[in-house]
Amino acid sequence: MAKSIAVYDLRGKTSKKITAPTIFDVKIRPDVIKRAVVALQSHRIQPQARDVMAGKRTTAESMGVGLGIARIPRMKGRRYPAAMKGAFGVGTVGGRRAYPPKIEKRIKKKINRKERLFAIRSAISATADREIVSQRGHVVEKVPSLPLVVVDRFEKLAKVSKVKAALMRLGIWIDVERARKGKKVRGGKGKMRGRKYKRPKGPLIVLSEDAIVARVARNLPGVDVVRVQDLNAELLAPGAHPGRLTLWTESAFRKLDGLFRWKDEPL
Repeated sequence: MAKSIAVYDLRGKTSKKITAPTIFDVKIRPDVIKRAVVALQSHRIQPQARDVMAGKRTTAESMGVGLGIARIPRMKGRRYPAAMKGAFGVGTVGGRRAYPPKIEKRIKKKINRKERLFAIRSAISATADREIVSQRGHVVEKVPSLPLVVVDRFEKLAKVSKVKAALMRLGIWIDVERARKGKKVRGGKGKMRGRKYKRPKGPLIVLSEDAIVARVARNLPGVDVVRVQDLNAELLAPGAHPGRLTLWTESAFRKLDGLFRWKDEPL
């Protein structure tokens, strides 16, 4: 039997009821979701390698045995500073590396189309489970229902103050505050490499089209805004952990079944 979902207006009151898409009946598979997320993350890794001649541009050769000295390769020549110094070897200053990274290494991971679509469907289904969303760290005590659907007027909001007021009435502003307060300085050398701060992921807002609210809401801490056709497993399950707190507009919500299915699957 089809389940009915409440659609809320900008005051947080129930506007009407609509039928839930069948996508929310899909089994939640964290293993498939993780495969899809890892595949997406691998596409952002830049291939790297070392010069094949690095550390090898030298005259160094081992002098052999019986001389009472170590058998490491040594620079040739006499009466100049570098003469007889160790070179070329892995354990020498300026020598070659033992197993350097190679450009031939396959970094980009692939995933089957049906498996990727199933991961997205499974991640969408997880957004309707209050227990999974809460376990992920989101604050959902004041959220009236999951999945949370709002009227299409939300897409026309053009000011941060109006977006904030709507999110407060819908009970998810407290999760934005959680993301804002959770900003921390990263441990380790990542601080020197353009990623000094870490911030928790806040709510995900899914729109039916590229509306003006997208340019407004994306300035809120931890909030991501995306068109429904651009959804992927990483947005729905950051870090491969399903159950992100998601706000759907009504038009985007109605498009779900038509977008994320394969051709031979009936509606």
